[in-house]
Amino acid sequence: MAEKFDSSAAERRWQDAWDKAGSFRARDDSPKPKAYVLEMFPYPSGRIHIGHVRNYTMGDVIARTRRAQGFEVLHPMGWDAFGMPAENAAMERKVHPGAWTRANIANMKAQLQRLGFALDWSRELATCDPEYYGHEQALFLDMLAAGLVYRKESAVNWDPVDNTVLANEQVIDGRGWRSGALVERRRLSQWFLRITDFADELLEGLATLDAWPEKVRLMQENWIGRSRGMKFRFALAGRDDGFEVFTTRPDTLFGASFAAIAAEHPLALALAETDPALAAFIAECRAGGTATADIETQEKRGHDTGLEVIHPLDPAIRLPVFVANFVLMDYGTGAVFGCPAHDQRDLDFARKYALPVPRVVAPEGEADTPIQDEAYTGPGVLVHSHFLDGLSVDAAKAAVIARGEAEGWGQGTTQYRLRDWGVSRQRYWGTPIPIIHCEACGAVPVPRDQLPVVLPEDVSFDAPGNPLDRHPSWKHVDCPACGKPARRETDTLDTFTNSSWYFIRFASAPADKPFDRAVAEQWLPVGQYIGGVEHAILHLLYARFWTRALSHIGKLDVAEPFAGLFTQGMVTHETYKSEAGAWLEPGAIERRDGGLIETATGLPVALGRAEKMSKSKKNTIDPDMIIGTYGADAVRWFMLSDSPPERDLAWSESGIDGAWRFVQRVWRLASDESLAADVTDDKLARVLHRTIAGVTEDIDRLQFNKAVAKLYELVNALERAAPSATRAAAIPVLLQLVAPMCPHLAEEGWAARGLDGMVCDAAWPVADPALLVEDQVTIAIQINGKLRDSFETPKGRDRAELEAEVLARDKVVRALEGKAPRKVIVVPDRLVNLVA
Repeated sequence: MAEKFDSSAAERRWQDAWDKAGSFRARDDSPKPKAYVLEMFPYPSGRIHIGHVRNYTMGDVIARTRRAQGFEVLHPMGWDAFGMPAENAAMERKVHPGAWTRANIANMKAQLQRLGFALDWSRELATCDPEYYGHEQALFLDMLAAGLVYRKESAVNWDPVDNTVLANEQVIDGRGWRSGALVERRRLSQWFLRITDFADELLEGLATLDAWPEKVRLMQENWIGRSRGMKFRFALAGRDDGFEVFTTRPDTLFGASFAAIAAEHPLALALAETDPALAAFIAECRAGGTATADIETQEKRGHDTGLEVIHPLDPAIRLPVFVANFVLMDYGTGAVFGCPAHDQRDLDFARKYALPVPRVVAPEGEADTPIQDEAYTGPGVLVHSHFLDGLSVDAAKAAVIARGEAEGWGQGTTQYRLRDWGVSRQRYWGTPIPIIHCEACGAVPVPRDQLPVVLPEDVSFDAPGNPLDRHPSWKHVDCPACGKPARRETDTLDTFTNSSWYFIRFASAPADKPFDRAVAEQWLPVGQYIGGVEHAILHLLYARFWTRALSHIGKLDVAEPFAGLFTQGMVTHETYKSEAGAWLEPGAIERRDGGLIETATGLPVALGRAEKMSKSKKNTIDPDMIIGTYGADAVRWFMLSDSPPERDLAWSESGIDGAWRFVQRVWRLASDESLAADVTDDKLARVLHRTIAGVTEDIDRLQFNKAVAKLYELVNALERAAPSATRAAAIPVLLQLVAPMCPHLAEEGWAARGLDGMVCDAAWPVADPALLVEDQVTIAIQINGKLRDSFETPKGRDRAELEAEVLARDKVVRALEGKAPRKVIVVPDRLVNLVA
């Protein structure tokens, strides 16, 4: 047999064998218990990165282990293939987004296959295929019919150069992330999904997700943002009208020094008709973005309308009304009252416009301590608040709500930070919204027999904006209701819709409908979902909503899509800079005489900290190159070894070298042809069965680095052990335990030892409980508190027996010089201390 493990030959051989046998195809009709393991599917950017490798290796370990444990495992793969990067590539490279995307999919699929993942490729899907998004259009129409979809005018971030709506995340420092143009705030008619109808369900459902990270549940809870507060009406002084305000701090009403309304508030728009200065201010507000971060950090500015509102608790108090740039019409009621002493945003505004800052909450003894540059948001009791003085914050809230309800000007209510999901995007490369607009009939659903509405191939990206808007024929159709000329909806769906149900389509993919309910429910919910924490809010929230919405309309009986969730850490790498300050790739430097130099110039290189791998900092590692050098199994082993999986993993040459050496050590054990002695090794048997139990538990808990450490210990023990029947029997078990991490190595070793079938089909080893019980202990012998000797003995021995054996040992006799000890202290199963 070969002295070294030939990774490239083994990878090709066993990947072909798995494929030929259909080893990882999930059977819907299997009588076995089912396990659904899924990693978040990738965007086909063209190349996988090391972060992908880590993510998918973790999932693969679970999938292979569950399969060996007797489960029918669904472990699929697909592509989150719609989105802006493809359109940008089309503009920059003069290629069609579809051609670019499909070429990338082919390349990335080959890379993933090279790593030997146990994936069911028969269920592969790409969200850009009409076979996928046509069913998404059908589900959209189902939700429309159920009242979960509606259209309204909404404020959006508008890029005036690219002529498109931008998500808040695509607005950087007030400018479009691609064009660099100053973003404007516009009002457009947009399609929305009623996610707020499910706010309470989504919030309360988090309590059932005990296999999710607590930090992710908290992030979702905060995003939904349920808060108990009060809605009340301000009456305008000298007028018969007013406006509503919602507040979570009704206790601070006596601290109000102004009221503010959004630039798009109906009152502001009405006033602007006769106030040119206000109209100009509203135009300035519209030029800003809608991103919360931008609004929070921008200078707080306002326009004094000259109006006043009457304080609801004291009609003698009047508050000025401003139109303010930090109040948004789509949040709450579009109006707030400002309490500067206890809200930093309000304080900044009050200082700018010289408004009062009355303190109404204070710790004991600080009622008259003035507010300086920071608003006070800590604990205390109510002060300077008339009938509320001395009450706690919670008691004061209840008292104000009670008075408002009794007097009819306010009521206690619950509000949410969560807003309905705007899904309209002015983009080509997305799911066409299946709606036809007719002058006579309004918005008409596309008839079911006309789905999918397929994107036209003959589009041009020569001009900014959505190519569907200017397509000469695609958007022109007859109204399905009245037959008159009409036009298609040219907006496409937010790509988050694509990833909100793909896991259901993996479970069931009939040609004539989105999924078969009975088949999908066999697999769902996903038992273990793995992906980056950057998706902890939007993707997971939208997927949870979509699943509940499908249940609401009778398509599915599943409440939560993902029973278990794991968010893995990133892979980091050192960063390097040349003397000129340019980022350098790892391959462009050499280590010499304890320092770093740039290979091309011989000049010194500055070593930076380890950071997330990124193209901008050139600290990426090409998986293909590493696999070609070390083999897929060594790369997989390193991804699991050095760090807890939830933490970042620092890439290092020494780490991957160590992984490769481990692979070779296992291979030498697997290919060991020495004859087994006809003896047993009880100590090795105990090590083996402790390893079986420990590795099984560690994989169940996703503590892969601990499983790796235990396998290192087993390999050490096998290398030290003399030939025996126990050792010969232990080596195949080692291969089974290593197989989820290093599958090609395990298969090659299994075949080399002449074992039947493939290791991927072998049942997972089970530990013998009797061998997990420690029946030997080490007894330490101390004389006057100093360690003098130790020995192993059966657990639970009688004190008198232990004392007699210790006093008879040569080292003890010599140390006591033949004298009897004055006192003997026995700690059972631990030590014997002699006082001389």
